[in-house]
Amino acid sequence: MNENINKTALFNASCFALITTAFTFAIRAGILPQLGDQFGLTAEQLGFINSMWFLGFPISMILGGLFYHTIGPKIIMQIAFVAHTLGIVLTIYAGGYTGLLISTLFIGFGNGCTEAACNPMIADMYSGIKMNKMLNRFHMWFPGGIVLGSLISKFMTDFGMGWQMQMWVLMIPTLIYAFLFFGKAFPKPTVEGVTSISSNLKAMFSPVFIFLFFCMALTAISEFGPQQWVNVVMSASGASGMLILALTTGIMAVGRFFAGPVVKSLGQTGVLLGGAIFATLGIYMFSTVTGSMSYFAAVIFAIGVCYFWPVMVGAVAQRVPLSGALGMSIIGGVGMFSTAIFQPIIGRWIDDSRADQTALGLAGDALELAAGQATLLKMVMFPAILIVLFTIFFIWQKNSKAAAGAATH
Repeated sequence: MNENINKTALFNASCFALITTAFTFAIRAGILPQLGDQFGLTAEQLGFINSMWFLGFPISMILGGLFYHTIGPKIIMQIAFVAHTLGIVLTIYAGGYTGLLISTLFIGFGNGCTEAACNPMIADMYSGIKMNKMLNRFHMWFPGGIVLGSLISKFMTDFGMGWQMQMWVLMIPTLIYAFLFFGKAFPKPTVEGVTSISSNLKAMFSPVFIFLFFCMALTAISEFGPQQWVNVVMSASGASGMLILALTTGIMAVGRFFAGPVVKSLGQTGVLLGGAIFATLGIYMFSTVTGSMSYFAAVIFAIGVCYFWPVMVGAVAQRVPLSGALGMSIIGGVGMFSTAIFQPIIGRWIDDSRADQTALGLAGDALELAAGQATLLKMVMFPAILIVLFTIFFIWQKNSKAAAGAATH
């Protein structure tokens, strides 16, 4: 049924849609200080603006997962295009805090539609190890796009270009993916029974899915917490926050491109456990080092979080296949919802740390650095908990013959 599908065209269009998502992440991280200055916003308020990006995401992912087999990925991607365009234009013409909240929610909604449509579509076009490889190559363009976006943002900021002009750049990949998807035929589901919402829900009450559900909340904030705040936190450390973001995501992009042999040799459970260990080390280093050592910390952190998102989605597709598009959307949705909840909390940690350090007599860069590092130290707990959880998962799945058999096909 899927023989006449132009897989290459659909995959490339999906990648440009994810580049749009990545640009919205990187360029917004780059303009946060400008938004704070222009509109007189606190770190907590910036955190709430950030959280709208992460809140819009799970809303549309879960809706997309529920209606994927009713309306199909084509209509979901058309909705993504409208939401992205509205979000970008409304951000550019925002008059203050409320306008930024609403426009960022639209952008997040468009980003969630992209994940809701493209993850199950790719899972339907490929299978087994090839499916794992292509999901990772698709997700390669999130960090890959962040590299491009963060460098573009840094270049434009350094040359005095305003944040509004930087937001217009987001329309480029948006228009490209709309053009590439236009007029294409889309694949049909490959797993029998997967189109039944009742079958999806029944599968999602399995122990493996419930376990992955809780783990995803922690893997997402371990990745996105440090990344979204890196420009605010690291700007006083003697290192460039946007260069750290570019380095981190560059390594993640390369790692995801070569994910096939890595996942094949270590297995999904081994990759997740190793990632938790490296992520814990990386975030801890961020909280203690300054200057050029910050770039080394970025390398360790990037190795840690590199495979979290695509392998978690792949684990659901492979280990709980009857959960279908809804299962993949729910797992991605909980990751983004968790991040939305923690964004203003992280912002408040920074504000509180600034107050504490000011009381100790610190000011200027010394104040910002101390407050930022104290906040990063608190973030270490996210991947540290995952080390325990993924050790349990590794042992549990090693003893599961069904999982071992599925991993070799």
